[in-house]
Amino acid sequence: MNIALWLHRCGLSHPQMPAVAVGTRAVLTYGDLAERAARLAGALRTQLELQAGDRVAIVAKNTPAYVELLHGVWHAGCVAVPANAKLHGAELGYILEQSGARVCFASPGLDTDIAPHAPDTLAHLITIGSLAYEKLMTADAIDVVPRSGGDLAWLFYTSGTTGRPKGAMLTHRNLNWASHAYAAEVDPVSPGDAILHAAPMSHGSGLYIMPHVARLGVQVIPESGGFEPAEIIALFNAWPRISMFAAPTMIKRLLTQSADCNVENIRTLIWGGAPMYVEDALAALDRFGPRLAQIYGQGESPMTITTLSKQDIAVRDHPRWRARLGSAGKPYACVEVSVADRDDRPVAQGEPGEILVRGEVVMAGYWRNAEATAASLRSGWLHTGDIGLFDEEGYLHLKDRSKDLIISGGSNIYPREVEEVLLKHAGVREVSVIGRPDRDWGEIVVAYVVGDASPAELDALCLAHIARFKRPKDYVFVDALPKNNYGKILKTELRERDAARRR
Repeated sequence: MNIALWLHRCGLSHPQMPAVAVGTRAVLTYGDLAERAARLAGALRTQLELQAGDRVAIVAKNTPAYVELLHGVWHAGCVAVPANAKLHGAELGYILEQSGARVCFASPGLDTDIAPHAPDTLAHLITIGSLAYEKLMTADAIDVVPRSGGDLAWLFYTSGTTGRPKGAMLTHRNLNWASHAYAAEVDPVSPGDAILHAAPMSHGSGLYIMPHVARLGVQVIPESGGFEPAEIIALFNAWPRISMFAAPTMIKRLLTQSADCNVENIRTLIWGGAPMYVEDALAALDRFGPRLAQIYGQGESPMTITTLSKQDIAVRDHPRWRARLGSAGKPYACVEVSVADRDDRPVAQGEPGEILVRGEVVMAGYWRNAEATAASLRSGWLHTGDIGLFDEEGYLHLKDRSKDLIISGGSNIYPREVEEVLLKHAGVREVSVIGRPDRDWGEIVVAYVVGDASPAELDALCLAHIARFKRPKDYVFVDALPKNNYGKILKTELRERDAARRR
């Protein structure tokens, strides 16, 4: 079933209900939104000559257009390829080429970043809000193109261990199951309820668009287009029954705001993307009350592996309350989760192992990457690369992320990608990038460098090749890196040294 049918049906049944807002102003009703998506679909099929299954990229900051673009692409039977707007133009160029996107819609300014790196396979680069964009909305509307549950809907690009992004293939069935899991176990939605998109709509926050469309919710985009703590508090005060997905860093920044907040308006604050320190969770609970929920997932199992419910977080008198608060919660009803050894055999309760998951929400594989698909989807299970354990009550506790992955402010950063850029400097002989624990960001990027280069030179090199958030926050110059007998750099030992030098 084409997930675009949810919007089509809402446009027919409740055309006057508010669907999209900017700040405190509703800007599109469900009738408006459904019509624009249907006209955009018509333009994609007739004017731009796309076929079912063709890929359409969206490189945009948070904007009302995101909602109509996603649904217009699906309405046309095409595949959405949302990309992180913070990426460097060269990185975006790779995603456009690897996905084979025929069309790219980009925010003003981002279009000029993309243009020098656009591959030959990209036929159209269209600026959101331009005359060319609005002209597409004058095309004749078409019926929703039929799609089966197994047909591709969303290519979710996530960093790979080689530093090259991989496109997790999310089908209409995947998005359907993930949306129902959210509404059933995390945050039930009623008509008129709002979802505040302060986190990127290209990733986690965007995955919560669909359950709110299905239930006639309102998509609220901040005037700033992003996360400004004072603005977020003001929007909490303006919208009754509002929810928001956030990285732990964002929730911590909200705690610094002294402005009055009408917490009774808040339906749910969902955190994910990284663990939250128990003490930080306690502070958020004290400020916002029993309105916090946690999710654990990956792009490969979109936002849907385990969840720690509002009820579990709020029950302070439970004898194991703090232990539960430090967990990632229990598996969603729609998935199976196992903790296994290197041979994929389940380990005993309380023993750590790799977290495996299977169910209808798990991706179909990686786009045009059979090797990575075979490595991740083995024996019917998605191998997350994360280490965890189940306690005696069935709560999953995360012990470590993938071996080298750095998670800073909720964004995934793979060290090899940064290392390859730093090695472009003629004065850098060797480099190893690690994550350093940080109370505000979860982790920060630290580069250990052997060679002759200044931090300013290395900063400039990074800013020319990769996104700003991947740039090291600290450079440590050393005479040699720790290695084993085979010459492999020992990152574990490097992390231990880094911890020791900061004591």
